[in-house]
Amino acid sequence: MRYLKIGKIIFLFLLSVIVFATLFVISCAQKEEKHQSKHALEVTARAYNSIKNQTDAEPYLTAWGDTLKPGMKVIAVSRDLIEMGLNRGTKVTIQGLDGEYTVLDKMHKRWRHKIDIYMGNDIAAARKWGKRKVIIRW
Repeated sequence: MRYLKIGKIIFLFLLSVIVFATLFVISCAQKEEKHQSKHALEVTARAYNSIKNQTDAEPYLTAWGDTLKPGMKVIAVSRDLIEMGLNRGTKVTIQGLDGEYTVLDKMHKRWRHKIDIYMGNDIAAARKWGKRKVIIRW
């Protein structure tokens, strides 16, 4: 009789471990789904700085009225990308760069399939970036 109780306890313990492991795997899969991008697009990417000859008389103010500060991970997008869903506040990953960037600026309507990556006052970093094709995901 005593062995039967011990066996039952072991069975219940193993069953609870299996249930916990299953719930953990399902939870991780759901979190991973949230981070997967719905859209991917190749665009031309350049970098820009908060200096008057690259922007306008108010180099820290975006076209949507947001104030930029060096160190922010921000991009400007061409108007055709806004029509594709890259609206103000959209989080974007950029091939070749770490982290997420936020859409807070928009470019002149003449540009198509382009982004500008904000690099604060670091002109050397912007020049080093240059102009290149990248994949963005959002």
